[in-house]
Amino acid sequence: MLVVIKGAGDLASGIALRLRHSKIDVVMTDLPVPLAVRRTVAFSEAVRLGSTVVEDVKAERAANAEEARDCLSRGVIPVLVDPEALIIRELKPEVVVDAILAKKNTGTALDDAKLVIGVGPGFTAGKDCHAVVETKRGHTLGRVIWEGSAIPNTGVPGNVGGETIRRLIKAPRAGIFHPEKNIGDIVKEGDRVGNVDGEPVCAQTDGKIRGLLQDGVPVTKGMKSGDVDPRGRSADHLTISDKALAIGGGVLEAILSYAGDRI
Repeated sequence: MLVVIKGAGDLASGIALRLRHSKIDVVMTDLPVPLAVRRTVAFSEAVRLGSTVVEDVKAERAANAEEARDCLSRGVIPVLVDPEALIIRELKPEVVVDAILAKKNTGTALDDAKLVIGVGPGFTAGKDCHAVVETKRGHTLGRVIWEGSAIPNTGVPGNVGGETIRRLIKAPRAGIFHPEKNIGDIVKEGDRVGNVDGEPVCAQTDGKIRGLLQDGVPVTKGMKSGDVDPRGRSADHLTISDKALAIGGGVLEAILSYAGDRI
């Protein structure tokens, strides 16, 4: 079975990791300049670096279908710069997972594959995909929805260590983001972590930087540019999060349910 995952950020990477651990081949797509902030656990870093490793799984940037197939033959996840996921037409995967997390459907359709899975809000099972996986923290996180939609986006991130909105690092204006700290650094509220064309970007709470945009990313005012984990040094920024694993488990459940119906 071949699965194409649209998006290669931290949540998409949690899905990819779970599928690879289950011996399922995965191809991922992303933007020319990925917007993932939790880059230590995002396969999108392969776009910038050429290759990356998340936990025990390696990914490499691939330029086309031939290079993608070569990666797969070596047990490596290929990541293509392919915002519109045109590679789907060439590879004809059995499963397509939209894990862009745009909070809306940006072009995924029921006929993209035999099984199409939408991750998070913006999708309706039976309309633009076959199944939806819930992404909101709480009792229903990771559940597979075969009829209907995920919980609508509230604009408020989940509570981690007692913080919600304040744990986000946001761009103060439109421009180009430049980090001044590294993922894993400990910061205090008000500490400067980067700048947008010279204007300071500051942490809103104490903790460990768990995510930060790569250098040179164009941002808009208020755009998420990173996040601080208020749990501080005990926070794990090097392995896939509980949320990403739960979502990955939901995607795997949907795939196994689909596969079981074929037998």
